[in-house]
Amino acid sequence: MQKPSGGHLGGMHPTQTEDSSATLLAIPRILEGSAGDLVHQALGRLLSSDIDVTTAAEAKALLAANEDTEELTDAIQRFVAIATPIARIALRGARFTRIPWVLVASSAVSIGVTVRNGVRELQAIAALIAHRFEQESGATPDPALLQKLTLELYLRPRRTPDVSDLDLPLARLARRWIVSGAFGRNTRGKTTRALDAAGRLDVVLLSGQAPRSLTRPQPGRRGGDQRLLVDD
Repeated sequence: MQKPSGGHLGGMHPTQTEDSSATLLAIPRILEGSAGDLVHQALGRLLSSDIDVTTAAEAKALLAANEDTEELTDAIQRFVAIATPIARIALRGARFTRIPWVLVASSAVSIGVTVRNGVRELQAIAALIAHRFEQESGATPDPALLQKLTLELYLRPRRTPDVSDLDLPLARLARRWIVSGAFGRNTRGKTTRALDAAGRLDVVLLSGQAPRSLTRPQPGRRGGDQRLLVDD
């Protein structure tokens, strides 16, 4: 954590406090790795499943219909175990003295809920992108490209994804989940915008702009089972 100029965050508007904490929160490599494990597991299971999401509206309805609490996966539990001390250190810092102690005490639970929901949101976005690839190219998307597009839309839904490299923005993903969980911020609004953007993507153009990965897209089309796979 670096000290910002112009005083501490305790005197700021809550939204300013959240935004500032997101900027200042350092993400260690071990947490980036844990976030990467979650992404690989969630989207890998998606590609091997029968989930078929054909429109943004269908994806939104699917998310709304799957609000039941589920057991956290081992990968989610590992992420929460690493992220919680980081969040608590940040929230207990001198620059966060006006943040209620209840946010610190409940950080593990709230981050866990945010991550669980976030994984399902990523799966919904990826399912729609995968459907677009299958419809427009006749093949399932390259997994590395699917992960890149999903995370870029999830984190920055108003921007056209840059796929000139396929490195994943895992630090930004981890930071989003920690800050959103610690402050109880609902991520569904940005996910809705991400789904709308996914429905407009020129996936053939983006596929041509991306470097080739080691995994070759497979022909064929998935369809059927309408469940988001978060549990083991």
